[in-house]
Amino acid sequence: MRLINRHPDRGGRLLLILLPFALLLFAYFTGSAARLTDNPNDKLLPSASQMADAIDRLAFTEDKRSGKYLFWQDNAASLARLGMGIGIAALVGLCLGIAAGILPLFRAPLSPLLTVLSMVPPLAILPILFIVFGLGELSKVMLIVIGITPVLARDLEQRAREIPQEILIKAQTLGASTWTLILRVVLPQLLPRLLIALRLVLGSAWLFLIAAEAIAATDGLGYRIFLVRRYMAMDVILPYVVWITLLAWLMDLGLRQTTRLVFPWYEGAKA
Repeated sequence: MRLINRHPDRGGRLLLILLPFALLLFAYFTGSAARLTDNPNDKLLPSASQMADAIDRLAFTEDKRSGKYLFWQDNAASLARLGMGIGIAALVGLCLGIAAGILPLFRAPLSPLLTVLSMVPPLAILPILFIVFGLGELSKVMLIVIGITPVLARDLEQRAREIPQEILIKAQTLGASTWTLILRVVLPQLLPRLLIALRLVLGSAWLFLIAAEAIAATDGLGYRIFLVRRYMAMDVILPYVVWITLLAWLMDLGLRQTTRLVFPWYEGAKA
């Protein structure tokens, strides 16, 4: 049988999913054990017990200075910024995508503008955001919004253009106004694509959040990572990176399941 025609069964698929992670963990802990044997004070590859102690100290022990649990405080701050940024970007991106994809009068100025804006490196304008919006929460949220909105809008614009003209013409023949056409025909077609597009930009949104927190913040996951780096506290940094990855994966899973449940008819719902 050709390799292209071979499909793993359920058990084999689970094994193939877990295998890379098992190999990665084996390689890490083997290297960690070797380095700690040579130098018990080595900080580059901390052991599992060292990372567990660090998380216990941050997540389940009150900070003596603030009286708060730093790990959960960092989570609350980062997720609030991320949620606000993604929510605003989704709403603005949806509106711009519909306008550029369906309305010719708006398409002419918006489509080239979105193309240009999507090419601007968001991190390059981070100093400008700090100057304009200050060092508070707004600049961090705006970095996420500016970073992912053009990408979302261009993706939704393309999807709107793919809607068959026959459907739009039939709706107008039945008396649909432009507003009704957008709400009853275009919007239902774009909402599932919006959820998929959000999955694709999650990584970028986290990147912009971590970058902003690293430069100007007093709490947050990115702030904590860059705060302890000066002490080479890999026992804190590595668990935080793993936790951020887990949060991003859970968000992706939630968006995927929402797409499947709410829009089971959409061709990309199973992706």
